[in-house]
Amino acid sequence: MTVALAVAVRSLPRAPGLAYEPKFDGHRLVVIRTDRAVDGVILQARSGRIVTAAFPDLAAAAHHLPAGTVLDGEVVVWHAGRTDFALVQRRAAAASAARAAVLARTLPASYAAFDVLELAGLDLRSRPYERRRTLLVDLLLPLGPPLQPVPMTTDPELAETWYETLPASGIEGLVVKRMDQSYPAGRRGWQKLRHTNVRDAAVVGYTGTARRPLALVLVLPVGDETPLVSSPLTAPLRAEVAAAVAARDPAPGTSRGATSATITAIGLGEVPFHPLDPPLTAEVRHTSTRHPPPEVLRLRTDL
Repeated sequence: MTVALAVAVRSLPRAPGLAYEPKFDGHRLVVIRTDRAVDGVILQARSGRIVTAAFPDLAAAAHHLPAGTVLDGEVVVWHAGRTDFALVQRRAAAASAARAAVLARTLPASYAAFDVLELAGLDLRSRPYERRRTLLVDLLLPLGPPLQPVPMTTDPELAETWYETLPASGIEGLVVKRMDQSYPAGRRGWQKLRHTNVRDAAVVGYTGTARRPLALVLVLPVGDETPLVSSPLTAPLRAEVAAAVAARDPAPGTSRGATSATITAIGLGEVPFHPLDPPLTAEVRHTSTRHPPPEVLRLRTDL
């Protein structure tokens, strides 16, 4: 199932016929309820990878959906009153059914659904968003958690209030859709407004070694596309980057893993780094193209 995408905007769109939804900080997930009685639920990541085994709690809840239902949304884990992306990553990384079951009990997942693509076998993607939204709410409200529709408003003033106040709950911005819009599968037909100091960047390399990366070499989507060296990675991020590099190059230390470039970093001079082609994507916090260096918040990898 190919999902809809969003293009980043720098200010809140205001026009008649727009809908605003909070943008949850989790992993994109398509829920597919088939007509099979026992294993009739498929959970699909944005990449197309099937991740049903990692979320047995959501799979069990999805069995209550009518056969022939497909939902689009975000899987999140709440902790201390806010969504916690690191905990979603831990859930997604469950290496066995036993581990996934333990995590489902200790870190229960929630599903923030923002669209219904099929219902009782009927393809709804050509229907306007306004109609799909009504069907989504009617479908999920009687079921209750962990499957829930995201909040939605057509009031730009309320949307702006959400944008300013909800980050404390882990909400990273807003998604804006037209009420008369069909589902834009595979296209950037929606708009997303994220807080201005958080953005996606291309990871074109890393410093350190493949087993212990120290920082990332980034190209931001603003400015002159000059690569920058990030601030030092946290221990969890080092492990995550190392795993991503190992998945690309199962034999670090070969010619593919050798240093073959340098970059000039402010205060560090010439820094050797290992290029990545194609790049990875990371979410970074950055307020200046000069100082301080970008802070890497997470890799933007699919499940």
